[in-house]
Amino acid sequence: MDRTVPARAPWSAVVRRGHLLTITDLGGNQAVDCLLYDAHDTSVRYSAPDTLQAQGSLFLTTGSVLMSSEHTPLMTVVEDTCGRHDTIGGACSRESNTLRYGHHTWGQHACVENFLAEGARWGLGKRDLVPNINWYMNVPVEADGTLGIVDGISAPGLRVTLRAETDVLVLVSNCPQINNPCNGFDPTPVRMTVTEPEG
Repeated sequence: MDRTVPARAPWSAVVRRGHLLTITDLGGNQAVDCLLYDAHDTSVRYSAPDTLQAQGSLFLTTGSVLMSSEHTPLMTVVEDTCGRHDTIGGACSRESNTLRYGHHTWGQHACVENFLAEGARWGLGKRDLVPNINWYMNVPVEADGTLGIVDGISAPGLRVTLRAETDVLVLVSNCPQINNPCNGFDPTPVRMTVTEPEG
C-alpha cells in the first residue's frame, strides 16, 4: 500500500503484525497527528504515559516502543531520518483553536475532526480519542518546564518507519493547522507506505 495523503486530510489502515509503516514528509515541516489501536480490541490503544515511562524520554525516535494502555507494545520506531517527534503536544481542535487564536478560527478544520470522521469508519467515537503522537512536530521543553510549538526540524523527504508488533489500526490526521508553525503555516501532503517484512 502506498498512498499520498493530501494536505489537511485523514487516513487510516490496519497494519499487520511485522509489517512496516513509513510516513514520509513530502514538503517538509508537516505535522502528522497519529493514534494507534489494537486492531482486534480497540479498547487497547496508544498510551502516551506508558510510552514515556517505558522509554524515559519525552521525544520519539529510532528505538522508541509505542506502548498501549495495557503496557503492551503496539509499534516500534525502526528508522527515523528526522531525529525526534512529539508525544505531548496533543491534537488541534476547533475548541483549542478558538481558545488560542480567537473566535474567528472556529470554522477552521482541525485534527480532532479528522480523527472523528476517520475513526467513525472503524466504529470509534469521541470517547476513543486519547493523547496522540505528532510525527515531525517540534515541541521543545525548556529547563523550567515550559514548552511551545515552534518551527519544525523536518525537511522534504524525511521519513519515520514503524514496525507493527501486533495488528494495529492506525488513524492519521495530516494536520490542517495554519495558526502556528507546526506545518510552516502551509499544510502539505505526506506519503503513507505499508510494506511486508523482508524475507
